[in-house]
Amino acid sequence: MKVLVINCGSSSLKYELFDTDTEQSLAKGLCDRVGVGGGRDAVIEHETPGKEPLKQATPMPDHRVAIDHALAALISPVHGVISSLDEIAAVGHRVVHGGEKFAQSVVIDDEVEQAVEDFCQLAPLHNPPNLLGIRACREALPTVPQVAVFDTAFHQTMPPHAYIYALPYELYEQHRIRRYGFHGTSHRYVSLRASEYLEQAGVPLAEQKVVTCHLGNGCSMAAVRAGKSIDTTMGMTPLEGLVMGTRCGDLDPALPLHLMEVLQMSAQEIDNLLNKRSGLLGVSGIGSDMRDNQSAALGGNDRAKLAVDIFCQRVRKYIGAYAAGLGGLNCIVFTAGIGENDPALRAQVIEGLEFMGARVDPARNEQLQCLDGIAPIQTEDSTVHVLVIQTDEELMIARDTAELLSGA
Repeated sequence: MKVLVINCGSSSLKYELFDTDTEQSLAKGLCDRVGVGGGRDAVIEHETPGKEPLKQATPMPDHRVAIDHALAALISPVHGVISSLDEIAAVGHRVVHGGEKFAQSVVIDDEVEQAVEDFCQLAPLHNPPNLLGIRACREALPTVPQVAVFDTAFHQTMPPHAYIYALPYELYEQHRIRRYGFHGTSHRYVSLRASEYLEQAGVPLAEQKVVTCHLGNGCSMAAVRAGKSIDTTMGMTPLEGLVMGTRCGDLDPALPLHLMEVLQMSAQEIDNLLNKRSGLLGVSGIGSDMRDNQSAALGGNDRAKLAVDIFCQRVRKYIGAYAAGLGGLNCIVFTAGIGENDPALRAQVIEGLEFMGARVDPARNEQLQCLDGIAPIQTEDSTVHVLVIQTDEELMIARDTAELLSGA
């Protein structure tokens, strides 16, 4: 089955076409600056293995036009991989927020589409563009079934004591204010891969206690027991938890009130401060990219070093907390842009966790020996497996889509 995976942002559209029988990526691309300034400066970049890549500036005033360009690239004789759109059997969409309604992926119908729209109030930056992608694909491919894969679904197995905030309970009952968690598709993918590895290492599923660390520009962690999420760092919104590129993560909840009173900041200004001007960028003053901060820290920039240290301390602290919540630990997983590509940061995070049995082999950590996307970096005497796993959210979405529509 050929499945087209769509990930719509507010001004972007990422896409990837899979053959789910072989789980092979056939082609992928990005439409960027969609709708920005009327879409006059939009660009499409498209890659098909063995074909000439495409990079072209072309007006894209909205996501419907972007979908048209993506589909045209897929069937292009020069750049494409299929001869007709009829070869696309299904479309799988990344949808950020599914609230409490969706604990798994679902085929999109009118009721599901309405629910995605209803959850826009919980994810005002993410669900609206996700909905645009669904509607644009329905217009472009009216007879092709579509599936929604929710970032929040994996975390719906959390027990109430992990997701209920210590606020008046009626706020949960009436407004569904609670922890939801995000990056669930990534956490699910790497925890599945870790589970396969652990079973081969002699750790049965029922005994698996895993902490997954999705570290990129956005960061989150999950405590996974026997393949199920029991806790996660992001909350009702993606702001809670770890330090991120521009997000502050955990902080004193009275601080925004203090800023309102002392600096006369508006709610919008505080939202902008916490989500777009904080994190690595806010502490270092250099930027949100970990690579830039690591480089500056090595060059003697104290604020950049402080930003990296705060980042690592927050991850290390949650590993300890989740080990306690899991009642032990036998695996730590690093994934996403920073987690997969920054050996110095991985070493710094694990440093000090030797008392838990976690030790990193410097040579293995520097020169990853990947086998099918998994690289163990622990020492021989480490009682905790430490793995670097390449995440693949798009493949997870394609799998779910194919399984739902094949009745598997």
